[in-house]
Amino acid sequence: MLLTIKKLAVLGSALLTLAACKKSEGSAPIVGTANDPAQYGTPFASVPEPADAAVYQVNFSAFSQAGTLQGVLPRLDSIKALGVNTLYLMPIYPIGQLKGIGSPYAVRDYQAVNPTLGTLTDLRAVVDGAHARGMAVILDWVGNHTSWDHPWVNEHRDWYQQDANGTLRNPPAGFSDVLQLNFAKPDMRAALIAAMRYWVLAANVDGYRFDYADGPTYQFFTEANTSLKSIAGHKLLLIAEGSQRDYFFKSGFNLQYGFDFFSIMEKRIFGGQKSAKILDSLNVANYASYRALPPTARMLRYTSNHDVNVSDGTPLDLFGGKAGSLAAFVVAAYMNGTPMVYNGQEVGTPQRLPFFQGRQVIDWSLNPDMVLAYKRILRFRSASNALRNGALASYSSDDVCAFTKTADNEQVLTLINLRNRAVTYTVPAALASSYRNGLTGQPVTVGSQVSLQPYQYLVLQK
Repeated sequence: MLLTIKKLAVLGSALLTLAACKKSEGSAPIVGTANDPAQYGTPFASVPEPADAAVYQVNFSAFSQAGTLQGVLPRLDSIKALGVNTLYLMPIYPIGQLKGIGSPYAVRDYQAVNPTLGTLTDLRAVVDGAHARGMAVILDWVGNHTSWDHPWVNEHRDWYQQDANGTLRNPPAGFSDVLQLNFAKPDMRAALIAAMRYWVLAANVDGYRFDYADGPTYQFFTEANTSLKSIAGHKLLLIAEGSQRDYFFKSGFNLQYGFDFFSIMEKRIFGGQKSAKILDSLNVANYASYRALPPTARMLRYTSNHDVNVSDGTPLDLFGGKAGSLAAFVVAAYMNGTPMVYNGQEVGTPQRLPFFQGRQVIDWSLNPDMVLAYKRILRFRSASNALRNGALASYSSDDVCAFTKTADNEQVLTLINLRNRAVTYTVPAALASSYRNGLTGQPVTVGSQVSLQPYQYLVLQK
């Protein structure tokens, strides 16, 4: 669903959630091993901690000429070489036809693979291939609504929200191709949880990205995440695509989408030329939330995903071309979040990538210089405990996003010019020192001032 529409839907979703909670008919029946399929393969032992994760999103339609699960296999080595450790697959499930528009977010069957993408065997091959290369695999989970022709519509009409006349409801903001599930129904919640457990066992996946997580209730997420985390042998990565921070982390999610980060970067700093110091305030606000939450909780930060790519534009469009988009990504990857790459942004794909109406296949031969830059950025993050887990201290000016991350005996100073013009940054006296360039390995001496070219970034380690 498009980000701009989702923002309009948050208030309506909250009201529907509140109503559903007030009408709750009790806890969901326990979803136990009797409902589970046999375990396929061996649970992956290297699922990253939230702070250590680097996520790569695959849009099947754009990723390969075939547009299938098998089409992912030839590029697994390239994905791994980029420096990521988590593969996020967009919805793999059969798409509804009744009142459908071809969206993969209109699910007709939660426990089947869309035949246009392939088979369960193909999915297992992708998971096995990723695991063999040290990457976890998470699935996109569309659990707020189903297509009109999902079997539940006829078999369990009461599992859907209805108006006073008994008419089935669409989700807020009028997505007419899907119907809103009723989270007051324990049996419906149990069925969803059973389906989520299915893929962890039948395909050996390592977690979920929960689409439109502002829709379901806190009760459901607590039940679902508790059940998922009880599956023997599996460590799971759970991502909430929504805006209610405490709500998600307290119910068991590890990561939450950084809508606020993307909006500030796109609309205010790059689009509105506002001060880079806004980012310092954002991180203070995020940390204030973290203090009352699990210490591993993190925000997922990005400069592109399937929604904003279609609704707003590519990173090249939004962040000042190749150089600006790389500068923006350094902020996303290093300042205090877990980074996500949308397929194609690493080669500077200039076109938007549809995911249900029309196709635009990525040309992987584009811009090898950008690929190298993304590799350097992500690989250094992977090698730096300070960047992933260190304490943040901000020193930004109006034009330069500047901060240090410190852990143990390692400190990384990052300076990012967010303007399409040369600027001079006045270095705080405490930071003037000798460093090693983290991306090139060259020695660097930092004095009282640093001159930065348009969109230039420096990553300095000592």
